[in-house]
Amino acid sequence: MVDYSAHFASAVSRLKGEGRYREFADLKRIRGRFPKAHCYSSDGMREVTIWCSNDYLGMGQHPKVIGAMHEAIDAAGAGSGGTRNISGTTRYHVELEAELANLHGKDAALLFNSGYMANEAALSTLARLLPNCVILSDELNHASMIEGIRQGRSDKQIFRHNDVADLDRRLRLLDPSRPKIVAFESVYSMDGDISPIAEICDVAKQHGALTYLDEVHAVGLYGPRGGGIAEREALLDRIDIFEGTLAKAFGLMGGYIAASAEIIDAIRCHAPGFIFTTSLAPVLAAGAVASIRHLKGSQEERRQHQRRARQLKAALRERGLPVMETPSHIVPVMVGDPSRCKQLTDQLMDEFAIYVQPINYPTVPRGTERLRLTPSPLHKDEDIAAVVVAIDMLWQRLALDRAA
Repeated sequence: MVDYSAHFASAVSRLKGEGRYREFADLKRIRGRFPKAHCYSSDGMREVTIWCSNDYLGMGQHPKVIGAMHEAIDAAGAGSGGTRNISGTTRYHVELEAELANLHGKDAALLFNSGYMANEAALSTLARLLPNCVILSDELNHASMIEGIRQGRSDKQIFRHNDVADLDRRLRLLDPSRPKIVAFESVYSMDGDISPIAEICDVAKQHGALTYLDEVHAVGLYGPRGGGIAEREALLDRIDIFEGTLAKAFGLMGGYIAASAEIIDAIRCHAPGFIFTTSLAPVLAAGAVASIRHLKGSQEERRQHQRRARQLKAALRERGLPVMETPSHIVPVMVGDPSRCKQLTDQLMDEFAIYVQPINYPTVPRGTERLRLTPSPLHKDEDIAAVVVAIDMLWQRLALDRAA
């Protein structure tokens, strides 16, 4: 007989031995006091400061968002009632898709229950709908893009990260009449670098390829209306398909794509990940509409966010800590060892009530384990001072390399 439990226990044990076992913090955010939260453990409950949230602007706590969600749940109740095709398309979903299409300057948008689902469903469906398609994917693309490409079962090529010359070389070797998609991101979430969007678009269009841009870590954060890096650089019309999320800068849950009416309709009609999934709860869609509308008109959150990111990077550098230089809001501090990375974050929580999740393989390559700090407009000067002092103290205690 197969000892199934032993197999599963062995798989988990290997992760623990490598220092990669993931533990979840049991948190309850305190409304109106983000980044503060209550953290629950066997020792009881205490207040902690969150330094790794993807609610980059704190919009999950914004009064307009919370107010819109209260109104929606009072008016429409809790769930959507079904898939989009079977009673699950509500007025809130229709309004949200219109807001997203407008944000990216496209004809239409399509909602999914997460950014992962949006990438997986869109890329796999595009590959299946385009005969003999080949997808050219940046080597550091997110796991959801990789999975979508895999499921599409088209040919694929991986081009070197942000390397326009390598992309051009690969495109030149393909039949000009063959359907091609260039898939890449704007802000890469672990290293914080930004892709050369204009140059990639130039090469893609020269070779007749569609452009698919993941703006998950940029929407809401960049551009005059929060349309992302492409909007900031006046490149909205150069991108064929945008993919984004409602779960980061907009502070809620869900993912989407925005493109021409023909592309959106084709994916809507053919993507199993869209067709067979219960739609987002109306309360989430209502909150997202409020968040997007606010950030289309307000620059204050974006200005303060960038100021806090610069402030944190400068404070870490002053202490000689190995913070990666990035042109974005992402603040990676390199550790380089999974066990010590977890030890560091455990001690930050235990001794200083600072919550940072260790970032280990497979999220990043082995040997590049790190802290990934995400300052928000709602972090205060004293929060920044506290986290920098705590990291510096533990860095010395653990004898970690400052040139990691």
